[in-house]
Amino acid sequence: MRILHLSDTHVDRSDTPNEYGVNATDSLRLMLAELRHLRDVDAVVVTGDIADDGAVEAYTAVQQLVGEFARGHNAPVFYTTGNHDERGAFGKVLGSGHPAPEAVLDSEASERAAVSTVGGRRFVTLDSLVPGKVHGELSAHQLDWLRGVLSRPSERGTVLALHHPPISLGISATQPLFGLRNPGELAEAIRGSDVRVVLTGHYHLQLFGFLEAVPVWVTPGVVSRVDLTMPPGTERVVRGASASLVELGGAAGPMFHTFHARDPRAHETVYELDEGQVRAFLEREA
Repeated sequence: MRILHLSDTHVDRSDTPNEYGVNATDSLRLMLAELRHLRDVDAVVVTGDIADDGAVEAYTAVQQLVGEFARGHNAPVFYTTGNHDERGAFGKVLGSGHPAPEAVLDSEASERAAVSTVGGRRFVTLDSLVPGKVHGELSAHQLDWLRGVLSRPSERGTVLALHHPPISLGISATQPLFGLRNPGELAEAIRGSDVRVVLTGHYHLQLFGFLEAVPVWVTPGVVSRVDLTMPPGTERVVRGASASLVELGGAAGPMFHTFHARDPRAHETVYELDEGQVRAFLEREA
């Protein structure tokens, strides 16, 4: 199975450059255009921060652009929420995040989590959004639901997708506080299950690790990428639309490959945070 993994499109309602001079819609268009030669895509997974401003128009734009690409492959598209997303607007356009879910989480908080099966592989999307915060968390209710879903193995295993990674990179100034706040509870929920891979985004940086011996893949952002070649305690974000291909099965699977769009302005600095700005940002989040 081949999965195109996108994340952090950050499209807004205006389709104009943001405060840093980046047009998020153009970045998505460019990335998808660069992927036009890609073949044999079985599913597309978009792990959150779809809309930068939580606008219905932004979800509609992403749905149209990604949907057009996916239809060319006869591939379903699965969406999760991210910290920039708004559950109400997400639901109006994308529903549960699945085109035809087999099961959907019943949540008083309107958490968007659902299950579908493609080619014998189960896709489960979770909602790690904490409104108004950069970090993520999975509610006890959602984790109980996940345990119920995983209690019966799927034919070819489960792909788990959410926005906030349950792993982080220590050399980053922000990642240790910006990820999933309860990775241990997620680890307990998937322990002994048929989860084959966890797909996430949020960091705008490709990163690989493990949770309960399950591979965790963090795909770089579509709108921009984090560049960690900065002094400790600081952070830089650069231009450059990116995506990933995840291949499951086979002797060497899972395998992860990143794509970087051929943008003449790639690697230009979008913004930099000095130590004082990073410290202030982390204090607000703590």
